Parts: sequence; C-alpha cells; structure tokens
Amino acid sequence: MSPLVQADRLEFSTRENEEVDLFERTVPRWLVHRTAVSEVLITGVRPHRRDVYRVGAQWARGHSYYGPVAGRWHDPMLLGESIRQSGLLLAHQALGIPQGQRFVTRTTSFEITEEGARLAGGPANVVLEVTLRDIRCRREHVVSFACDVLAYRGGTLIGHGYAATDCVAPAVYRRLRGERAEARPSCTVVPAAEPGLVGRGREFDVVLGVPDGEAGNDQGVHLLRVDATHPVLFDHPVDHVPGMLVMEAARQAALARLGLPHGLLVGCEASFHRYVELDVPCVVSASEPTVGELGRRGLTVEFRQGVRWPAPARSRSWTPGHRAPEPSHRPPFPQRRGGGVAVASAGAGAGAGVGVSVGVGVVWARCGAGGEAPAAVPRGGVTAEPGKPS
Repeated sequence: MSPLVQADRLEFSTRENEEVDLFERTVPRWLVHRTAVSEVLITGVRPHRRDVYRVGAQWARGHSYYGPVAGRWHDPMLLGESIRQSGLLLAHQALGIPQGQRFVTRTTSFEITEEGARLAGGPANVVLEVTLRDIRCRREHVVSFACDVLAYRGGTLIGHGYAATDCVAPAVYRRLRGERAEARPSCTVVPAAEPGLVGRGREFDVVLGVPDGEAGNDQGVHLLRVDATHPVLFDHPVDHVPGMLVMEAARQAALARLGLPHGLLVGCEASFHRYVELDVPCVVSASEPTVGELGRRGLTVEFRQGVRWPAPARSRSWTPGHRAPEPSHRPPFPQRRGGGVAVASAGAGAGAGVGVSVGVGVVWARCGAGGEAPAAVPRGGVTAEPGKPS
C-alpha cells in the first residue's frame, strides 16, 4: 500500500453497538471516486467480522439531483450510489487497492422497501452491512471482487444490493480502451424528452432524448442524452457513459413507458456487457411490460449502439442463468402485492451493440381523492404516487 493511501487511511471505529460514529463526517472523496464533497454519501466504516464491514451512508432530504420522489420518499437511486461508493471505499481500505486503479462494474443491483425510502424529519442514516466475497488475486494484486450489501435504517432491514467489479491497472486499461481512453463527450446534446413524462422538473436533468425535429414514439424507444456539463452525473471526466447515468436512463425510460412519471423505483438490476461510448448514439429501448401474478409487471430496458433510430429493441425473457448472483445469507423480503425484477441479459449480436440491460418490476396503484392507499412496493418495481416530479 502506498504511503499516500496509508496517510489517508480512515480510523476504523471498534466500539461495539455504537453506530453514531459512522455519521460524523464524510470519508475522503478520493476513496469513493468523487470530486465534489457534496456528492460523497459515505460517512464512516468499521469492521464487523471477517470480510464484513459496517458502512455509514447519509441521505439528505434535498439532494440536488436525487431529490425527493413525490414529496414522500428518498430517491432509491441513493441506495444504488451508496452501494457503488461503499464498494470503492472497501476496495481501497480493506483490499489495499491503490489509488489510480480503474474499476469496471460487471453487474449491480439493489432493492428497497417503500418504508425504507420514506422521508422523515431529518436525513436518513443508513448502515450498510457489506460482505466482500469472490476476491480474486493475480500476483498478490486484487483483480476482481464482489459485494453483498444489506441496508439498515434505524435497525430495520430496508433493502439489499450486490455489485461485481473488476480492477484494472492503468496501463492495462489504456491498452484495453485504446484511443477510447481519451474519449470525451460530444458538444452536441440531443433535445430532451418531455421532463414531465420521466419524473423530472427541468430539461437539464433529463437523460433521454429524441432526434432533432422528432417527437419520439410510443414504443418505448429514445436516444440516450449525454450532457457532460451536468455536475452530478459527470462529477469528474470519464471516457465512457457512467453507470449511474445508465441506470437513471433506465428509470426514466421505465416511467415514460408505463405512464408513471411520479412512480417510485424500488428495484433495479443491471448487467454491463460493454462500455457505452460517449461519442456514438445510443438507443434506449424499454420492453413491453409483462404482467404476472398479483399485478406484477416486469420491464427491461436495453442500451444499444450501432443501430439506426428508431431501432426496435429485441428483449428476451429472464432465465435463472442470466440473473446476477445472490448472496447465500440474504434474507427474503416479506411477500408483497406485486412482483420482482427481471433482467434480459441479451448478448451482443451483429449490429446490435448491446451495452447494458436493466430490469425493473412494476405495480400499479390507484391514487387520488377517495382512492386507495398506495400499493405495497414489490420486490423490484415502481409504485405510482401523486405528487411533483423529483
């Protein structure tokens, strides 16, 4: 471990049964690969048992991008970002991976309960119990690892997640990416889709677009809208479209496809097959929702480069062999009205250029004066709620 890493290494709190120490201050921003301190969600870490760590994450009630959903919930994307940051933190702190290594996410997922995302009178202090597993080394250097995450709020289990990551040395990464290692976004940004259709209040925060002069279509097909001036989605320079932007685009595509702009996303599962390049148009295709038992609706969003607009997406049904691995210790959530999350992990065929497949599940809820109470959130889904765009 380099002297720089040793000098910046955090003090692990070891006092038992005290979680308050996990929320006193943010961790150094370089440990979670963020430039802006305001984008650091992780606030502390301490070892729990072998290969298991308790990580503090604080979710503000008014994040500049991942703001309140329908005025009732924290944006569940904060859980996805917290999982991403906790994995990076432990990669440096627990696995000794030095600064400068490149991290490539292969799969990631999260699920959260409706109550777990509920807004309260202050920020949400969330404890992530992170288990490191599938650690692979080559010549004493870690080359890949996975994280199983259980999320607790006020001592109650509110969600879980998973991430599998490869670690690549800078020189290897440059060879891997070639001339793409210096790629930068195009200066031309495609026109935004209607913000009100995707749960957003302004065009700047919309990541779906349509070709200039087009009105889009009703088949769930859009272009990925990449605006490198966005201070949250592009916190620092990158040579490909960031994974969190891709997941946000999947969320927006699902809401638009379902006509639920104020819906609450409570589950997302993504498989990254290849990089989504900055300078190549990317077609975002949301599949026809599938309806299962108890109103379950499954939805797959695919990202393809190298196809013409409007490209009909070819979705494939989920099969067990395509699902992201699940930890053996993960406790099942209670059965709720609604269903789960399905991912179409389609391969990249000739001319298809499949970059990412993201799956979400959906359940309807009748809202309005004299209507029913909101439907219980399913394992992975969107629940409809009245309110303002996030």
